[in-house]
Amino acid sequence: MLTTTVALAAKYDYLAPKFQKAYEFLRRADLAHLAPGDHPIDGDEVYANVQHYTTVPASEAKFESHDRYFDIQYMVEGCERFGYIPREELAPAPYMADRDLTFYDQDPQDKASYVLLRAGDCAIVPPEDAHKPRCAAGEPMAVKKIVVKVKV
Repeated sequence: MLTTTVALAAKYDYLAPKFQKAYEFLRRADLAHLAPGDHPIDGDEVYANVQHYTTVPASEAKFESHDRYFDIQYMVEGCERFGYIPREELAPAPYMADRDLTFYDQDPQDKASYVLLRAGDCAIVPPEDAHKPRCAAGEPMAVKKIVVKVKV
């Protein structure tokens, strides 16, 4: 699944070699056994971060965005609701350059879109979009997710 605007689809090549490296990593047979933390793929150009957590009610999660990397959010085990919205529709918020991360206090639930990410699903998020991961789809549940970071 990839959902985006036509303008962003034309701006980025989601089949470029750096994305192919990410997709190849996500086709590995041992994903369920990878330890939490960072896993190098191609230096700081492409790397994976393995995460274990319990989803939370959407009201407890925040929208976030990144300036220097795309996120490929891949669900290994479990499921979650995953929100996204163009950053331009959110009030500006402080950027933490050392973490390539902006958290937004605003939560425009009526304007954001949500998808259900199940095991085997992924969402590709460009820097122009904010996203809201970790949202429970019903009752909170333990999940294993891999976020592959692909440098812009």
